[in-house]
Amino acid sequence: MSALPSRSERRPSRRLCLQAALLSSLAWRSAGAADASPWPTRPVRLVVGFPGGSSPDLTARTLAEPLSQALGQPVIVENRVGAGGNIGADAVAKATDGHTLGLMINGNMTIARLINPRAPYDPLKELAPVSLVGVSPLVLAAPLQAPGADARAFLEAARAAGDRWSYGSPGVGTVGHIGMELLKARAGIAPVHVPYPGYPQVANAMLAGDLQLAMLPPALAAAQVRAGKLRAIAITAAGRSALTPDIPSLAEAGVRDYHLEIWNAVAAPASMPRDRVERLSALVGGIVRTPEVRAKLQQQGWQAVGTSAEGLANRIAADTRGLGRVIEAQRIRAD
Repeated sequence: MSALPSRSERRPSRRLCLQAALLSSLAWRSAGAADASPWPTRPVRLVVGFPGGSSPDLTARTLAEPLSQALGQPVIVENRVGAGGNIGADAVAKATDGHTLGLMINGNMTIARLINPRAPYDPLKELAPVSLVGVSPLVLAAPLQAPGADARAFLEAARAAGDRWSYGSPGVGTVGHIGMELLKARAGIAPVHVPYPGYPQVANAMLAGDLQLAMLPPALAAAQVRAGKLRAIAITAAGRSALTPDIPSLAEAGVRDYHLEIWNAVAAPASMPRDRVERLSALVGGIVRTPEVRAKLQQQGWQAVGTSAEGLANRIAADTRGLGRVIEAQRIRAD
């Protein structure tokens, strides 16, 4: 027979009692709230700030069907195009219907206010991180007839051309823009920036001879390279990527201290209740990590990640610091 506990051992501490009461109260409130307000009660909008066929649009449509099945309501992709994705991001930040999410890229969730202090939303205050979806380096691409037999020779030609060359991006403050500005500083080149609504339009402009270079998502660049329409010069990384193993890195071309990734993520309005955000985070992260969705994202040029809301928040903080340094050094501002 085991010994009976002493009287002091049998008596729970006041602190433990208070903790137990608090946890019980929170559990009761959470259960009551869940019973009183089931969610979602109608279709969910997944807003994308870029055109149909763009990389963020394809990712959103990849997530929409499995997320709809998980939520028990249709998930409808809505394209709100303009301002480098910030029009869509602002629509999410200002949404009050409780049924709006956004599929966004780095710039929309990090440095929108650093680029433009008058931006209509503050990503760090008005957006709630849900889950990082995919990451990827960009591909420095050029027209098929571009000079230079390799990346080093191409960059030498770019230096000689000075501001007679132009490059495109999906808009001021996008990673394609900031990444090229960083390359200008690191490689001593000086092409002029021309913004477009999205990456497909940038690629089309290169095909038309209106641009001499641009940083494109790997899937878009690879498709054009396979078709014999564009050249892949290098990737924006310190080493080669599993997504594009045949393309050299900028480091191999002699560009030092250069590493840049694009990423996309799901976000909610900051006003969305925390329990819903956490539920969405678990659902989206789980969907991204499934073999089927991983394979689709890889075909689109993304290395699938899927994180907690906290994991995405940490990435936002790190990128805001890193990209912010480039913005300050290059004096990048919205027009």
